[in-house]
Order: sequence, then structure tokens, then C-alpha cells
Amino acid sequence: MSEQKKIEKISGVKGMNDVLPADAAMWELFENTVQSVLKSYGFQQIRTPILESTNLFSRGLGEVTDIVEKEMYSFEDALNGDKLTLRPEGTAGIVRAALEHNLTYDGPKRLWYTGPMFRHEKPQRGRYRQFHQVGAEALGFSGPDIDAELIAMCQRLWDDLGLQNVRLELNSIGDAHERQQHRVDLIAYFEQHKEVLDAEAQRRLYSNPLRILDTKNPNMQAMVNAAPKLIDYLGEESKSHFEGVQKILRHNSIPFTINPRLVRGMDYYNRTVFEWVTDELGSQGTVCAGGRYDSLASIFGGKATPACGFAMGVERLLELMKASGELHSPSECDVYLVHQGAEAQMQSFVIGERLRDAGLDVVLHCASAVGVGSFKSQMKKADASGASFAIIIGEDEASSNSVTIKAMRAEDMDNNQIKLPFELVVDYIVDQITGGSETDSSCDNPNHIHIHH
Repeated sequence: MSEQKKIEKISGVKGMNDVLPADAAMWELFENTVQSVLKSYGFQQIRTPILESTNLFSRGLGEVTDIVEKEMYSFEDALNGDKLTLRPEGTAGIVRAALEHNLTYDGPKRLWYTGPMFRHEKPQRGRYRQFHQVGAEALGFSGPDIDAELIAMCQRLWDDLGLQNVRLELNSIGDAHERQQHRVDLIAYFEQHKEVLDAEAQRRLYSNPLRILDTKNPNMQAMVNAAPKLIDYLGEESKSHFEGVQKILRHNSIPFTINPRLVRGMDYYNRTVFEWVTDELGSQGTVCAGGRYDSLASIFGGKATPACGFAMGVERLLELMKASGELHSPSECDVYLVHQGAEAQMQSFVIGERLRDAGLDVVLHCASAVGVGSFKSQMKKADASGASFAIIIGEDEASSNSVTIKAMRAEDMDNNQIKLPFELVVDYIVDQITGGSETDSSCDNPNHIHIHH
């Protein structure tokens, strides 16, 4: 009989990562903090599809940007010939949804989103092919106050996440006519220094010269530093707007530095641009980027709508949280149920449901491929689960309608066990965890307890 052919394992796509349970706790902490901060500023969540029409991005981001030229996952739908793209960023889809559903008909909107984005580029630390972003978009607001509020919101998030080494860089890229004059002078300046331009800069010279200012090439730094600065081309309105943003930030003690080389490759950006950067993640130093994009709605065929927003990279911020020692591994549960014997197993199910009715997180020990396991092995699992209490039901307990409760985190380990009748267990555990006081009168069930971890 021929040897059975070994089945090859299938691996994940390179640059698209699994988030395993050990890491999920930190993701959850991050997401909960974000949701809490954004809600405290009146932002409402919006969810858009991960697939959009390719035209949305080529029109919104511009045909000559790196994203559209090289990085998008685009394909033709074999069923109907539609040209589709996995979203490379969130703003275009949010603006499309706002126009399609006429969201700003009754006034400006504060919106936020979270989810996966996709870029077809070489994976590196903190930069993946499927990555996650959190973003906020304020649609219909024209003043410098909303720009400053978005920045203040980021500062509050860093504080709540315990991140220290994140600094704010700020610039204004003015309005379209100011950028146009600057562009003409910038091209003329680069033409005079063509011998210094690398291949990428030469490719961008006429299509997207602003991006040359972003170069990381050390041989070009001196030449780029001496290039015409966009901030010198600002008219009165743009200057006044920029000064308004700075005034609010100073008044709220939010430190910043003005970086005249901070630009955006996309034409729809105008006036305020900002980035939060760190030196702790190597070359991928930007953790959040934002700015004003008053002309995007018009580019999509909608009514002119002033707008400002930001997007932050979740994976990079999680790296930063780890670097700052923010390691979060909360317990799996409040109570772990240990049992031995058929009758004890039945009792465990009942008591587990009663504890959950009271708002507790409960893990019931279930059989693995090698069986239920001994009391000793089950207690090891109870300890590893991080539970505050183990409830033990053996044959003795089952026959006497009682349980043994063991406090797993008690300081006095010699005096940490109690035997109780079945009907007193829920009240006892709830009292132990809440200190006997934390009830929630808003629930339909007056006995229901909310446990906050």
C-alpha cells in the first residue's frame, strides 16, 4: 500500500497577520479607549464596506500618487466587470457615504471609523499589507476650532493610553491657488538642482513635486531644506486660519512644532496638516496624520463641504504601547468551575448560568481529547485563567447540594476556602467581587450585577 501523500499546510498571506488571543486583550483595551475618547467629543461611529469602486480612489487620491500607482489591491469583478479595490484608506469611503446618504443635510457631522485597510507593499515592522486604522472625520465645519479639537482629541487619547513620546508637528499648506504658485516656483527650483535629484524625485518632478519635500534620501536633505517654503505663499485667510489653530492649542497647553516640510501628496488637502510622530518605532515614525480637505466632496461630485480629519495606525500605536510597558493581560473570567462526576457536571452547568445571570464571566471546565482531567489538572487551568474564584463540585458536594469555593488570589492562602449550600453561592461570589455594594438599578432583573473589570 503506497504511503499516503502528506497534506500541505496552508499559511496566511504575507503581511496579513492573525491577532491571537494573547494579543487581543491589548487590541480590546486600545479600541475601548478610542471609543470612549471619541464619544466624549460627540463623534458617532460610521462603518463603510472594505470594497469600493476603484474610481473612488483614483479620483480622490489622484492617479499619480504612490497608493494608486503601486499599492492598491484592485481587480475586476468576474461576474459583472465592475472595477473594485480593497480600501487603502478610510476618508474617501466616508465622504462617499456622507454624500450618498446626504448626512450633512441637517448640519455638520462628527464621524469616526475603525477597521482594516489594504496596501500592496513590502511588509515591514509596523507596516503591513492588511493593517488597521482608526480615523475621525468632521464634515461641514470650516473654522480653525475643529482642527484644534481633533488635535486635542488625539492628545487625550495618548494620555489615556499612557503614551509619552509622541509629539505634534503642524503646518499649513494653504489653499489651491497658493499651492499652485508655490508649485511653479518649486519645480523651477528643483530643475536648477536636477543633478541632486534621485530617480524617484525625478519621476515626481512634474507630477507631484510636493512629495519630493518628503524625501528620506540624506544626499537630498540640504537641497530640499533650502527649497521654497509653502508657508511663505499663504494669503491672509490661510494665515488667519493657521494662527487660529495655534492660538487654541497654546491656550490648552498642547505643545507643537511647525514643520514647513510637512505636506500632503493629495490635491484635495488644504490649510491645516498635522502629524503625531515618535522616535521609538525606527523609520516608521508617524503614528497619526491628519488635516483639512475642503475640496474632496466637490471632487466626488457633491456639494462643497468643508472637512477635517485624521487617521492613526493601530498596529504602530500597539507597538508604542508595548514599548511604554503597557502590557495588558486581563483575566479570562471571574469564576472557573471545576467538577468531577456526571452529577457534578450537571450542577456546574446550572450554577454557571446563574452566575452569568448575575453579570459574572464564568469558564466551565470542559473535556478535552484526553477527557475531563483530574481535580489537580483542572485547578491548574483555573489558576491559569486568572479567575478570582474556583468553584469546586465533586461527588460529595453534588450529593449534599453544596459547593466548595476557593479564593484564587487570596493573600492568606491557608484560609481561602469555604463550603456553601448551592442556593447561597451567587450572592456570596457577587458580594466578594463587588464588596457587596455594586448593583445596577437600571436592569430589568433587580438582582443583576454589572462587574467592571
